[in-house]
Amino acid sequence: MNRKYLPTMAELIDRLSIVQLKEVKIPEHKEEYAKEIADIVHDLDDILDNKEIESAGEFIRAIIVLAQMNAHIWENESKVRNNSGDGNLALTHGINGIRNTAKNKLSDVIGGRKDYKIDCLAAEFKDWEVSWPKEERELEKAEPIKTCCVESYWEGLGRCKCGKKITLKNTKK
Repeated sequence: MNRKYLPTMAELIDRLSIVQLKEVKIPEHKEEYAKEIADIVHDLDDILDNKEIESAGEFIRAIIVLAQMNAHIWENESKVRNNSGDGNLALTHGINGIRNTAKNKLSDVIGGRKDYKIDCLAAEFKDWEVSWPKEERELEKAEPIKTCCVESYWEGLGRCKCGKKITLKNTKK
């Protein structure tokens, strides 16, 4: 069988942060989660093997933001499930937009599908907004750039899905 829809590197990193939370928060299934973690780490090693990562600092920061948002979502949803608080679902929805932006930043570095539902942070939660570089926040609202076989909203160096290094320029400023 030849699969057509595999998880992207960003989706694997997202899943890794969630499974890592599960390994800690649901200890009765620690073994199963450890196996899933090992499988995800294997696949990430395979994807990143011999790849140069442009903007490694921003790449690492996006991973940290993604893990942090997943932890906040976990805690907030746990409050709802346990009836131990209001579990502000509007906040969870907004944080999910930040989570998707972090995944998109990871996809910008190594390639892969993006999630364009990133504009859902309500005004009352603006203090949750991540301080991505201002130019990138402005470019999020721009038309996508189509170069080689990648589509991006951010300018700068990147890598297309085929692995070719490219420079992205947005002409719709």
